[in-house]
Amino acid sequence: MFDAVLIEKGDQGSRASLTTLEEDRLPPGDVTLRVAWSTLNYKDALAITGKGPVVRSFPMVPGIDLAGIVEQSDNPGYKPGDKVVLNGWGVGETHWGGLAGKARLKGDWLVPLQSPFTLRQAMAIGTAGYTAMLCVMALERHGVTPDAGEVLVTGAAGGVGSVAVALLAKLGYRVVAMTGRREEADYLTTLGAGEVIDRGDYTQPGKPLARERWAGAVDVVGGQVLANICAAMRYRGTVAACGLAGGMALPATVAPFILRGVTLAGIDSVMCPRAERLEAWRRLASDLDPGKLDALTREVPLADVIPTTDLLMAGQVRGRIIVPVNPDAG
Repeated sequence: MFDAVLIEKGDQGSRASLTTLEEDRLPPGDVTLRVAWSTLNYKDALAITGKGPVVRSFPMVPGIDLAGIVEQSDNPGYKPGDKVVLNGWGVGETHWGGLAGKARLKGDWLVPLQSPFTLRQAMAIGTAGYTAMLCVMALERHGVTPDAGEVLVTGAAGGVGSVAVALLAKLGYRVVAMTGRREEADYLTTLGAGEVIDRGDYTQPGKPLARERWAGAVDVVGGQVLANICAAMRYRGTVAACGLAGGMALPATVAPFILRGVTLAGIDSVMCPRAERLEAWRRLASDLDPGKLDALTREVPLADVIPTTDLLMAGQVRGRIIVPVNPDAG
């Protein structure tokens, strides 16, 4: 028996509740884990509240992240006692996820816990931090170096943004943090932002080409904000786009791309190939200051996950939310 957040479909739509499940209800997989820590992400909030078409089959345990200890394994890559991490692969959407005491998964979806991180720290990073690292790697691949100019991070007080600011600052970039919450300026400065700007300045339609400013950008907002960022990129600058908090539409022109050689690099963390995942986690271990994790992390017990989703949907959550499921497990 184990506790879990379970989303079920009824005549009036989906409904999430905290319940107790038998282990024999776990879905198929070749590795069974005791979940030590999970997280609460924006996508999880969409699933739990039913405000987005995230869940593809019911009933569903949400939670796109988990860190835990292997209990049983038919996969040659893992044995009981191994500490592992999972991000994405449709977990919490098509396959039961991490907001439960146990999980049964495909071993090919797992990565070993990267030293020096603890399981708790791995979830303080989670999909948000791993996505931020993928964004940084994309900027590097396209030649955005610390001496190329300023790098903008949108949604900077959120999960992806917070880790992106910390990573880029540690790597020597001049980071400008964009947020709709000016009260978070001190927090963002602590993470390494050299300047904090107001998202409101980028939410209205702008010129096809604006004054060149950004050498690179990490964008989680999309929509009009992304269009305006593209218009203000420096020659041959790169935007790593990984979110749509501001909408799926992109009301932009081709001008930045054909006149300034701007690159718009899409970042997908869900189905990202294993080799790139491993590299992202290796880089996180070397390039992210573990001391910054406490400042951007808040713990919410499993019993409080469902009510907390409303705060997350309203944009009232700073940084990362981690969930201690079986914290004594590791």
